[in-house]
Amino acid sequence: MSSHEAQESQEPETPHLDFAGTTPYEDYVKADVLTHLQHTLSDDPGEMVFLVTTQVMELWFTVIVHEWETAARALREDRVPVAIDALKRSVRELEALNASWRPLGQLTPAQFNSYRSALGEGSGFQSAMYRRMEFLLGEKSASMLVPHRGAPRVHAELEKALAEPSLYDEVLRLMARRGCAIPDSVLHRDVTRRHEPDEAVEQAWTAIYAGDENAELARLGEALTDVAELVWRWRNDHLVATRRAMGAKPGTGGSAGVAWLEKRAQKNVFPELWTARSHV
Repeated sequence: MSSHEAQESQEPETPHLDFAGTTPYEDYVKADVLTHLQHTLSDDPGEMVFLVTTQVMELWFTVIVHEWETAARALREDRVPVAIDALKRSVRELEALNASWRPLGQLTPAQFNSYRSALGEGSGFQSAMYRRMEFLLGEKSASMLVPHRGAPRVHAELEKALAEPSLYDEVLRLMARRGCAIPDSVLHRDVTRRHEPDEAVEQAWTAIYAGDENAELARLGEALTDVAELVWRWRNDHLVATRRAMGAKPGTGGSAGVAWLEKRAQKNVFPELWTARSHV
């Protein structure tokens, strides 16, 4: 074999480049669709960053909803390891979601004001997929369906999510099946309403963490706590980014802006998982 032939034999094979239609990558990922969804409404170059970052957040919402619905379904079927795996995946995804604030986290008021008018009455609390996330966390509110009455498919999906048990409801039902003293008032509550802290649920978590006979439930509790911590960090990062960009001015869409976000940031999801720790 000549040196030229030896060199050719060592070169990597040329990838397949000639396709009859679009590439298999495009057929699967739909990248052309994704990268042509950005229609800015101002001349400010910063608006593109804001728009793309917001769209990326929506995609992460979609993935996280998928994971939590997977976890809820697994809990209904007593497949706790499957639920824990889904929750652990969602932790990595929540970390990526929270990192989305970095491109926006240091906007000055002047920078934000340069394209804020493009938002009009638009506001993040109008996000249907984020609302599904909140519903899965037990943050239920029928009034939050109102903005979506003009979109029948979206409204129907949210109505279904409102009427279904939350992820935490499924956790508490599992705990009851495993012998924990969860009151009937919790197990048979109106699931269209927000979960409220319950002393008996707190005592059940205290017993789980204080002993070693429910190790699987303790692992589930820690996976849920990881999720809850990152949800709290998401809310706080949102608060800080908004405070830097617009101070205490009213938010878009008629919200109270920073005041509303401060109220949200003070709340923990899965509250008894936090308060029980004081009693272990």
